[in-house]
Amino acid sequence: MNEQPQQPRRDILKTGLALGCVGAASSLPFWSRLALAQGEQIVPFTDVPETFAVPPVIPGSVHFLDTRAIDSFYTPNDDFYIVQHYDQPAVAEADYRLHITGMIDNPLALTLAQLKERPKVEINAGFECGGNRSALFHGLIGNARWGGVSLRDLLREAGTQDGGIEVVFYGADKGTESIRDADAEQNFGRSMTVSDAMGSDPILAYEMNGEPLPHYHGAPLRLIMPGWYGVANVKWLNQIHVQDRRFMGRFQARDYVTLARRDIGGVERWEERSVTKMRLKSSIVRVTRGTAGHTITGFVLNDGTPLRSVEVRIDAGPWQPAEIDSESTQYSWKLFNYAWTDAAPGEHTIVSRVTDVNGQVQATEAEMPEKRTRWENYGQFPRTLRIA
Repeated sequence: MNEQPQQPRRDILKTGLALGCVGAASSLPFWSRLALAQGEQIVPFTDVPETFAVPPVIPGSVHFLDTRAIDSFYTPNDDFYIVQHYDQPAVAEADYRLHITGMIDNPLALTLAQLKERPKVEINAGFECGGNRSALFHGLIGNARWGGVSLRDLLREAGTQDGGIEVVFYGADKGTESIRDADAEQNFGRSMTVSDAMGSDPILAYEMNGEPLPHYHGAPLRLIMPGWYGVANVKWLNQIHVQDRRFMGRFQARDYVTLARRDIGGVERWEERSVTKMRLKSSIVRVTRGTAGHTITGFVLNDGTPLRSVEVRIDAGPWQPAEIDSESTQYSWKLFNYAWTDAAPGEHTIVSRVTDVNGQVQATEAEMPEKRTRWENYGQFPRTLRIA
C-alpha cells in the first residue's frame, strides 16, 4: 500500500519544468506531459455550451472539475470535487474522538493524536461521485494520495465478534429525514460487509496530498474505500459500528440506489442495488494541437481490476490503442493519451473505451442497462470537435 508518490504539478513548476520548458515528451513521465508545451493549444469541444462554467468552492456548494484542465496526476486539494448531503461540520481536533463500537471485544475512543501514533499508510485513490454524468463532462472526479491508518488494523485491535456482518461508518454531518411522516435527525452513514472492511486497502485518512485533510473533504478524518464510488468514502468520520444486521440509512437503502432492469435467473426484473464499487469507465477530456499533430487525453476509473487496454475511435474508423500512464497505480485514475497524427480538417466525433483483464468492455450507451435512476453513468462518452 505504500506506493511511490508522484510529484504534483505545483512542485514541477518549482523545479523549473514550467510551461514551454518541458522538452522532449518521451524523456519525461506521462503525468508531467499534461502541462501544455510551448506552442501547444487546446482544441475546443463543440459539445461544450458557451455557458458551461465550474462553480467556485463555497460553503454548502457542489464543486466539480473542468476536466479539460486536468494537468497533473494528483488533483489539487482545492479542486477535488465536493458533494455533501447534510451540513459541513467544523470538527475541532482537540475535541475529536473516533468511537469504535458494537459487536467488538474492545470498544475504542481514539483522539487524532492517538491515530497518528499508529503506523502510517498511504495510497493513491481516485474516485467519482455516483451521480457523475455527461452534463458535467464527468467533472465530479478527483485523484489524490491519502495518508492515514489501516482500517483493518483498528478493527483487529477492537476485536470484531462472530455474528457481526456489517460495519457502519457515521459522519458528524447530520440532517432531518422523514419516513412515513415521522421526522428524525440522522447523521450521514454508509456501511459495508465485515469482509470488505477487513480488506488490506481501506484506510482512515487524515492527510490528502501530503497536507492535513481539508475541511470540505472531511477533516479531521474520513474513510477511503479504494475502488468505490465517492459516497462510500464517509467524511467527518466519528463512529465505526459493527452490527449483526443490514444498515438501512437513507444513503444506503433509499438513495444512491440504482434501479435497473436485468435478467435474474431468466426473468426480467427491476433490481434495486446500492451504489458501491465503481463501474469500468473512461472518458476523453481534452484534445490539443502541437507541432507533431493532435493529442487526445482522457481518464479511466474503475474498481481496481487491472486493465487490458484503452482505445480511441475517430468517427467511424477502427479502434486504436492509446498510451496508458505506466505510473498509475491500482486504485488511482489512469490517464491516457492518443497521438492523432492524421487529423483532417472538419467536424469529428471521438470516443474512448476501456477493457479490463477479465475481458469486460466499457459499454456503449445503447448497451447500458435500462435504468430509472441517475446513478452509475459509465457508458461510452462521445465528444465532438472541429479541426481547422
